[in-house]
Amino acid sequence: MAKSIQQWLDEYGSSHQNKTNKRIHWFCVPQIFWTVMAAIYVIPVPAAMAEISPHLNWASVLSVGAILFYVRLSLPLAIGMAVFTGVCYATVLAFDAAFPGYLLWFAGIWFVALWALQFYGHEVEGKKPSFFKDVQFLMIGPAWLMSFIYQKIGLKY
Repeated sequence: MAKSIQQWLDEYGSSHQNKTNKRIHWFCVPQIFWTVMAAIYVIPVPAAMAEISPHLNWASVLSVGAILFYVRLSLPLAIGMAVFTGVCYATVLAFDAAFPGYLLWFAGIWFVALWALQFYGHEVEGKKPSFFKDVQFLMIGPAWLMSFIYQKIGLKY
């Protein structure tokens, strides 16, 4: 039987109880999401894709897949994640336009630094990152943060 969104969030939250680790996750998780999108964005696309639209690239294609993953768990959370993904995509485009040729370098270096900080947070917590148990938790982390935003503004997910 598939886990409900609440089961996923509760299980993820069980290894994210320490206040310092939570703060680190609030800082790192959204930016890690961005760095992954940036790295995927720079992967060259076949000419046929580029001819259809400049926005048809591996980042946009995989973003659709990510949103479908969230839809399967919670339509309301998927909507929030779609908005967040759109903001990430727009800022990837803006960065690439402002600093052509540096997107992958920046994203790669920042990705490593953010993960080092994440592992420090889990050292403080005394628990391994959830994705060591199930790689799907890499997708649950951003939704876990989004669930707190929803709770704060009174939206059900």
